Amino acid sequence: MKRAFDDPKASGSGPSKPTKKLRQSQSKSNNKASIASSETPWPDHFTSLFKVFKAINTVLAFVSSRKQIATTFPVIRASVEGLLKHPLEISRVAELKALLPDLIKFTYIDKNELLINEKILNRSTRRDNSPEFSLPASSYDDADGHVLILEFVDHLKGKKTRNSGFQYTAPPTLTPAAMKKLVEKRNQQFEQAVNELLLATPETENAIDLIQEASREHIPVSPNCPPKKEDKTFPSPDNRLPMDDIIEEVKEQEWYIDQIVHRRTFDAKNGQIAQLDPSLSEAISEALKSSREITTFYTHQVAAIQAIHREKHVIVSTSTASGKSIIYQVPILQFLERDSSAKAMLVYPTKALAQDQKAALEQLIGACAGLSHIKVATYDGDTPQELRADIRSNCSVIFTNFDMIHASILPNEHVWRTFLKNLKLLAVDELHCYSGLFGSHVSYITRRLRRACTAIGNRRLRFISCTATISNPRQHMQTIFGLEPSEIEVVSEDGAPSGRKDFLVWNPPLVLPEDPRSSRVSSLSEATQLMRFLMKRGVRVILFCKIRKICELAMKTIITELGNEGRHDILERVKPYRGGYSREDRRRIEHEAFSGNLLGIIATNALELGVDIGILDAVIMLGFPMSIASFRQQAGRAGRRAQDSLAVLVADPFPIDTYYVDNPTELFEQVPHHLIVDLDNKMTLESHLQCAAHEMPISLEDKAYFGPLMAEICESRLKRYADGWYHTHPKFLPFPSRFISIRGAQEETYTVIKMSKSGQGEFIIEEIEISRAMFEIYEGGVFMHQGLTYVVKEVNHDRNFAKVFQAEVNYITSPRDFTDVDAKQTLRIRDFTASRAFYGKIDLYVKVFGFFKIRSWPTYSLSSILLTFLICFCRNKAIIDSVDLDTPPWECETTGFWIDVPKALLALMYTKGINPAEAIHSAQHALLNQFALSEDVKTECKAPEKEYRVTESSRKRPARLIFYDAIGKGGGVSAKAFDIVHELLQKASAAIDRCECERGCTNCTQSTMCREANEVGSKLGASIVLKGLLGHELDPDAIPLQEQTVSLPQTIVEASAVRRANDVRIENVTQNAST
Repeated sequence: MKRAFDDPKASGSGPSKPTKKLRQSQSKSNNKASIASSETPWPDHFTSLFKVFKAINTVLAFVSSRKQIATTFPVIRASVEGLLKHPLEISRVAELKALLPDLIKFTYIDKNELLINEKILNRSTRRDNSPEFSLPASSYDDADGHVLILEFVDHLKGKKTRNSGFQYTAPPTLTPAAMKKLVEKRNQQFEQAVNELLLATPETENAIDLIQEASREHIPVSPNCPPKKEDKTFPSPDNRLPMDDIIEEVKEQEWYIDQIVHRRTFDAKNGQIAQLDPSLSEAISEALKSSREITTFYTHQVAAIQAIHREKHVIVSTSTASGKSIIYQVPILQFLERDSSAKAMLVYPTKALAQDQKAALEQLIGACAGLSHIKVATYDGDTPQELRADIRSNCSVIFTNFDMIHASILPNEHVWRTFLKNLKLLAVDELHCYSGLFGSHVSYITRRLRRACTAIGNRRLRFISCTATISNPRQHMQTIFGLEPSEIEVVSEDGAPSGRKDFLVWNPPLVLPEDPRSSRVSSLSEATQLMRFLMKRGVRVILFCKIRKICELAMKTIITELGNEGRHDILERVKPYRGGYSREDRRRIEHEAFSGNLLGIIATNALELGVDIGILDAVIMLGFPMSIASFRQQAGRAGRRAQDSLAVLVADPFPIDTYYVDNPTELFEQVPHHLIVDLDNKMTLESHLQCAAHEMPISLEDKAYFGPLMAEICESRLKRYADGWYHTHPKFLPFPSRFISIRGAQEETYTVIKMSKSGQGEFIIEEIEISRAMFEIYEGGVFMHQGLTYVVKEVNHDRNFAKVFQAEVNYITSPRDFTDVDAKQTLRIRDFTASRAFYGKIDLYVKVFGFFKIRSWPTYSLSSILLTFLICFCRNKAIIDSVDLDTPPWECETTGFWIDVPKALLALMYTKGINPAEAIHSAQHALLNQFALSEDVKTECKAPEKEYRVTESSRKRPARLIFYDAIGKGGGVSAKAFDIVHELLQKASAAIDRCECERGCTNCTQSTMCREANEVGSKLGASIVLKGLLGHELDPDAIPLQEQTVSLPQTIVEASAVRRANDVRIENVTQNAST
C-alpha cells in the first residue's frame, strides 16, 4: 500500500521522508502477507489510530454502496464518535489519509455535488430502523458553498458486465457477508501500511513524527477560504534547480514507481555566429540592439538574409525558437530604407500568431531611425470595414492570412493595385501547416497572386517561408509557390544555440502491480501530478492535451488538487488555453503567459504553433500527439531561450501510445512524412480558375501558373470570348471566390450561454461547432469551460444555443450515441478481378440518444478513454444514472468509395475466430496509411463498446471497407483514392507483411486519426481481408485459430448491393473504361 509522504521541498521545510527506504523494504519482502504479518511492535499511537480507522471503516462500509447516503464529514463524524465515545479530530483523519492516500477521500466539494443524492433520496424508500446518514437540505447552505466529505474509494467491481467492451458498471449493493469481507480487507490494508512504515523508518527517525508531519499536507482546505500566510513557497523560475536534479527528485517521490521507461538527453549546443555581407545600416543595427538586444546573427539567419539580397526565394527549416522571424523582419527594414513606398505582406496560419508577430515588428520599426512613420496593420476577418481602405492606402506592412488574400485582396485587385505593385516581400510562417486539400487551395492562391503582380509590372516579388523541420522543404516550397527549384534557397543548418534537453517516456504504473493484466493508473492523473510537482519547484510547464474535453478535465483536476493542498499561490498562476474560448479570453491568457505571470498552462494544440508565450521550462504531452512532427513541435515549446528543459510523453492506454512505449527510439529517429499537396485535382483547379478569370481574363499563356490541366478546364468550364480570352462562367458571378471555402465549409455553431444564479443576466461563454455540440451540449449533460463545470439546462436546436448554469457536480456525463456511414448510390465501379470498388454518394447519420452520468473521483483516477467521444472515467467507472434523450439526428451527404468483403472471406474469418469488425477496421486504416492525401479522407471507425458487447444488438453493419470525403471540405479527394484503389490495396498488404510489429502500428494498421483510438483492431485480420480482396490464395490451414475469451454476437453481416445510377460504366484497373 502506498503512502503520500509529500516531499518537503514542495511545501517548505520538514524532516526527510522514508520514501526510498520504504520501497527498499518492500522489495525485500516480495508479498503483502509477509509485511502484514510482521512482528514489529506498534507504538500506542498507531494502536489508537487503528481504533479510529476501524470505527470509520464500520460506518463507511455500510454507506459505501448506497447512492442515497451523503458521506459528509459532520454526518460520518457523529456516527464514528458514537462508536469511539470520544471526539474525532480532523488531524487523526489526516493521518489516516497520509497512510492510505488511495483508499481515503477527505476533501471539500461543492455543495451541488450532493444535490443528486438528495434527489435520489426523495424517491427512494428507506428501511425502518436503518440509520440516517443523509445530509439534510439545510446543511447545504453553508457560507462558502462547500462541504467536507469523508469516503473510501474501494474501486468495487459490482456485478460483472457481460459486455467486455462496455466501459461502465453499476456500483454494487453489498450483502452482509460482503460488507464484513470489505471491512476486514480495509483493516488489513491499514495493518500493512503501518507495518511498512515501521519497517522503512530509519533508526534515527520516529515513525510517529513522520506520519504527523505528512498528515499536515492532508488537512483539507476549503477552496473559498482565503489562503493563509504559510511557509509554502516555490522557487523563482529564474532560480530553479537544473532539470537533471529535478528528474532525480521525481525518482525519489513516493508515487514514483519506475514510470520512466526511456530517457533521451540532448546536450547543450553553442550558437554559430556569422557576419552579414554587406552589413546592415547603422539605423537597423541600432534598432535591433535597442529593441531586441541583437548584435550578432546566427549562421542560418545570415544565410537566409543574404539569399534574399541575391534575389532568391528562401525557405528556412530549423528548430523551434531558432530566431526565424528576424530572417524576414530585417529584409523588410532594408526594403523600407531604400524605398519608403515598399510594401510587405506577412501571412500566418492563426490570428494569435499574427498579433504576436505584429507587436514585435512594430517595436522594431519604431526603434529604427527614419522609419517611425511606417504603419503596420492587421488585415483579417476581424478588421472593421471602415478601416480597410485606410490600411490599403497608408500601411506599408500588413499581417494577414490566405483566406483574406483569396476572398478580399485578389477579388478587389483594382483597389489593391498600388499595394501589389510595390509589394517586395511575401513571408509565410509555419509553412508546414499548408498541406493536403488546404495546401492545394493555398498553392493556387499564391499563383493567382504572382500572376496579378506580374500583370501590373511587379516581377521582383520575393517569397520567404519559415517552417519547423520537415523532410522535403525545397519540394514543398516549390509546390506551394509554383517556383523553379533553382530559384529556391534552402536553409536547414540551424546555427541557434540550444540548452540541454531531456526527453522522458512516462508509462503510468499498473493499478495492481502484482497483476500484469490489470489496467494502468490514469494517464491524466499521472500528467497532472507531474505538472503540480514541477510547478512547486518553480518549473514553468505546459501540459498539451489532444482534445478540448481532456484539457478541461485536466484543469479541473489541477484546481481540485491544488485547492485541497491550499496551494492557491500556484493555482492562481495556472490557466487553460484552447480553441472555443473568446478572443478576449485568449488574448488575456497569452498576455499573462508572455509577461511571465503564469507558471502553468494546460492547452490543446492551439499553442503548438509559435505564439510567444514566454519562457517555458517543461512540456508534458498527455498522450502521443497526432504525428511525429507534432510531437517534436510540442516538445520544442520548452527551452526556447537556450536554458535546459524537459519534455515528457505520458502514454495513454491506447495501442499507438503502447507502441511508442515499446519502441521509444522511433520518437527521435523516425523521419516525418513528406508534406503532400495535390495539384492534379480538377475540381480545386477549376474553382481557382473561375476566380483568376474574374481578377483578369485568362489566356493560354497562364499555363505557366496553373499547369497543363488548365487549357482543358478553361475550354469546358469557363466562358471563351471571341478574342480568345477566357472569362468566369456567369453562374459564378459576381463573386466567384464566395463559392470556395479554402478551409472547408464553415460549420454552424451553437452559442453556450451562462445563466446567473439569481436568474437575472446572461452572457456568452463559448461558441462550439455543431460536430462537437452534438456530443457536449445536451439537456442534463455536464459541460466544461476553463476548468469549471456547468450543467446544461436548455438546448434550442432551432436557434442554436444552449443555456448552462455553473455547478460542481460529482459526476461527468458521456453521450450514448452511434454513427452510421452508409453507401447510398453507386456512380462508378472499378473492377480488379477478385473484387470491385464502388464510388458514389454516402450518407452520414449521427444520433445521440441519451447519456450516462458517471461518478467521478477527480482527485485520484480520471483517465482519458476515446478521443472521439471525449469521455473521462474514474477507475470504478460507476454509472449513477442512465438518461434517455430525444434529440434530432445530424445527417449529411458526401461522396466516397467502398469495397464489399466477399461472403466466403467473411465466413473464413468467423471460422478462424477472427472478429470481422477488427479486421475491417484495421484494413481501412492500412489502406489510408498508404494514401498521401489521407488527412482529407475519413472512414467508419469501430467502437469497442459496440463491437465487444455480449448482448445481441439489432444494429448490424455491412461487411464493407468504406471511405468518404471529410464533411465540408469537398475537393473530391476520395475520388483520387478510388482511381488508385488497387494500388493502395497492394501497398497496404505489403506494408503489413514487412512490418515486424506484433499487433499493428502506424506503419501498418493503426492511425493516429482513429476516432476510437485503434482499440478495435486485428493485424492478422486486416492482412486476410486485403489479400482476399486482391485475389491472393488463402490457405485456411495456415491461418492460426484465434482464442476468444468470450463469445460475441455477430455485428458484421454480408453487405447488400447499393443502388446504381443510370449508365454506370465498369472501369478496369488496366483500362480507362469498359462497357
